[in-house]
Amino acid sequence: MAVNPKQTAGERAADYVSDGMIVGLGTGSTAYFAIVRLAERIRDEGLGIRCIPTSERSATLARELGIPLTSFAEVLHVDVTIDGADEVDPAFNLVKGGGGALLREKFVASASETELIIVDETKLKKRLGAFPLPVEVVPFGWQLTRQRLQQLGGEARFRSSDNGAFVTDNGNYILDCSFGAIDDPPELERRIVGTCGVVECGLFTGLATRIIIGKSDGGLEERTEPGTLS
Repeated sequence: MAVNPKQTAGERAADYVSDGMIVGLGTGSTAYFAIVRLAERIRDEGLGIRCIPTSERSATLARELGIPLTSFAEVLHVDVTIDGADEVDPAFNLVKGGGGALLREKFVASASETELIIVDETKLKKRLGAFPLPVEVVPFGWQLTRQRLQQLGGEARFRSSDNGAFVTDNGNYILDCSFGAIDDPPELERRIVGTCGVVECGLFTGLATRIIIGKSDGGLEERTEPGTLS
C-alpha cells in the first residue's frame, strides 16, 4: 500500500492536541489530513476542543466532520495551530499562501502558542524562493501595488481563476511574486508588508515552533530547533 507522507505528517500533528485546547485549523492538502484525524479523535475519544479555521474551505470541512468551531469574537488565544507550507528553510522561515489563505493563516499563527507545520520532504529548501511568493493586496489600485512590489526586485503575476480574478476569503487579490532566492526572509517580509496596498504576504518568519516532515518511506522527522532541514 502506497504511503502518503502528507497524511503521515498531518495525523502525527493531530496527536499533539489535548482536551480543552483551542486549535487553529490550517488550509491545504496536508492540513486536510490533520482535520480529518481531529474529527476521528473527537468521535472516538470524546476529545473536547474548539477550533478556528484559517479559510472558508477548512471551516466547511470541519462542520461536515462535526468539529466544533469558535472565533476571535469568543477567544483571543490559540493553543496550537496545525498548518502546511509551500516551502520551509533551515531557519524555520516559511512560504505559504499557495491556496490563497495566507492572511487568515498568519493571523491565526500570530495568536498561537504553538505552530505545528506539516510538510513532506519536497517542501524543504536550503533557501526560500523557488515557489512564487503570494502577496495579498487590496483590489483598489492593485496595478500600482504590483509596480511597487516589482520595484522591490520581484516579478509580480496577477493570480486568476477560471472565473476571472482569484478573490480571497477577505475579498482581496493575490499577486504571486518571484524574487529569486530569498537571502533575508524577515527583511523582505518587512519591506513587502510595509508597501502601501499590501494586506499581507506569504513569508512567515518567527512563527513556526515545530516542523513535522512526512517521508515517502512512511517515516517521520520532527524538528523543534532551526538547523539543517535538507
